[in-house]
Amino acid sequence: MRIVHVEDFFHPDAGYQVNLLAKYMAKNGNEVYVITAQLDKMPDYLTKFFGKENIEGRDREYEDITGVSIIRLPFKHYISGRVIWNKDKLFSKIDSIEPDIVYTHGNDTYTSMVLLNRCTQKKIPVITDSHMVDIASNNKFRDVFRLYYRHFVTPIITKNNITVIRTADTDYIEKYFNIPLANCPIISFGSDLLLFHPDKDARRTGRKHLDIGEDDFVFIYAGKLDEEKGGKLLASAIQDTFEGTNRKVVFLIIGNTVGEYGNDVKKIFERSKNRIIRIPTQAYVNLAQYYQLADAAIFPKQCSLSFYDVHACGLPVIFEDNSINKSRAVSNDAILFRAGSEDDLRKKIRDMLNMSESYYEVMSKNGLRLVQENYSYQIIYESYMREIDKTMKYHNSLNH
Repeated sequence: MRIVHVEDFFHPDAGYQVNLLAKYMAKNGNEVYVITAQLDKMPDYLTKFFGKENIEGRDREYEDITGVSIIRLPFKHYISGRVIWNKDKLFSKIDSIEPDIVYTHGNDTYTSMVLLNRCTQKKIPVITDSHMVDIASNNKFRDVFRLYYRHFVTPIITKNNITVIRTADTDYIEKYFNIPLANCPIISFGSDLLLFHPDKDARRTGRKHLDIGEDDFVFIYAGKLDEEKGGKLLASAIQDTFEGTNRKVVFLIIGNTVGEYGNDVKKIFERSKNRIIRIPTQAYVNLAQYYQLADAAIFPKQCSLSFYDVHACGLPVIFEDNSINKSRAVSNDAILFRAGSEDDLRKKIRDMLNMSESYYEVMSKNGLRLVQENYSYQIIYESYMREIDKTMKYHNSLNH
């Protein structure tokens, strides 16, 4: 099958949904393309984490490894988190590929809104997805946008029976866009188990390289160190030593600090009385070696897709008690702390340090089993393909 993904922002070094899903689609014999925006006019807050130096070479490396073709197109503007395309160039490129189906990512992007309308007019099978949850919706024009969407976009979706895949168990798109949930299956994020899995040899090698003792307890955080991800909260919580435990603790922090906020985070790290090892931002494919040497992961605010990757390496998780995390922490594989509370985060770190080895092993195995049985990207790929097959059959029934 020839599948075209259209995604506003794509970086070959990231571990986002489109990176992994496209990879597994190609791995399973499909012809896969990712059409995305050029990075030169993208805002710095999107590109600074992974960088845009030698992006052509990095694109080619991703293509060589995965078999996916990346096509970057110029665009007119980037407004309110959305790429505004030259529609003629976008449409022309899609038409030249002659896809069996178009997967436009993010149902509420400008890209998806124009493509849902255009694909239905041209009788091209199309699906989309929704990544939105209430806690992430904070644009000041959101009420106006939701009204527009309900009146002009939702009718296209409902009339043409377009599938909107939800990546989280939330009624957001029904509540705000009036899209019936009956045609909005839930397919979660997951982990690439070809990369992420427990590895005792990698654990020994990695610890030796970083001069970490075999019995040291290593907490790891990998990601942005900005306000949105709780950089200062993490830095402040691990500034003082953890009394009442005999474990030697090490904090492995992977990620760059940027701007004034980042400088504040860096200064707090430098004042810490604990051992902190700082490593620059890493490409997704390089993260496994660090997760494999650690004992547990911390997510100080929100929770990234890395949740599944660290679990796949056998790491229990400490993260805030928001609604999404509560739904993830049902298998006795994670510890919740009170959101925004430095004291409670410190308490939960101390609790894990004092945890019995047997209970720690239970948490570790539970997280690993959860991902292996439910969140492997091979399983997720198969779920997506079932939805694509349904879309194709519906489309064919209308045109034959």
